Amino acid sequence: MKVNQISTLLASGNVSAEILASLRLDPRIAVTRLIEKYFRQQVVVEKEKARLEQLYEYEKSYYQQGYHKVAGIDEAGRGPLAGPVVVAAVILPVNYFFPGLNDSKKLTAKQRENLFHEITENALAISCVEVSVETIDTINIYQATISGMYQSLKELALAPEAVLIDAVPLKELTIPNESLIKGDQRSASIAAASIIAKVTRDRRMDELEGVYPHYGFSQHKGYGTKEHLAAIEKYGPCPAHRKTFSPINRWGGLL
Repeated sequence: MKVNQISTLLASGNVSAEILASLRLDPRIAVTRLIEKYFRQQVVVEKEKARLEQLYEYEKSYYQQGYHKVAGIDEAGRGPLAGPVVVAAVILPVNYFFPGLNDSKKLTAKQRENLFHEITENALAISCVEVSVETIDTINIYQATISGMYQSLKELALAPEAVLIDAVPLKELTIPNESLIKGDQRSASIAAASIIAKVTRDRRMDELEGVYPHYGFSQHKGYGTKEHLAAIEKYGPCPAHRKTFSPINRWGGLL
């Protein structure tokens, strides 16, 4: 075969052990380099496959007990000074692997968008709840998050049989459930929920940028960056800011 044909064959990933053994004997330097590159890529592929297998361990434990509708829950936006906290719940198909699935914070914006569409198209059920700034200021961010988590479960089109939650315990649940510290790095369902929540919230902050253009919401998504704090000092807070959060609470009744 010509070198370009070998390159195409290796890129396809559909290469038998016999062909690989034959190619390893090829004296051409270009072919040797292609083979070396192929095996380096295979190491990466196998490592990613092992990571994904590990990411589904909690789900598989429930599947083995006969629970097939396992919901993962996560939130986005507990820490920012502005905007809602968004909570998502996702039920993934049994043994359906999403390549690249990970904690949303470990992904680029483009990777999150791609996975958002993949999850949206293939998940068994998805719900996404926005808890308003007014609610956050009334009952505090922790209780607002808890409320959003319960609501996200209620809004799922399918009733979950078990639930995996990122960090926060949901004591009122009457079905099997588990709260996992850093769950978005340990559970596929929670990771999927983290992506849905993060992308949805980022889009909401982009919309708020159009309503309140002075603050740069589309850049920092409401977090307390140097630029954001400078804008607050210059213009004062807007209705999208959480008035119980420091330093917003300095303005008190002026909101």
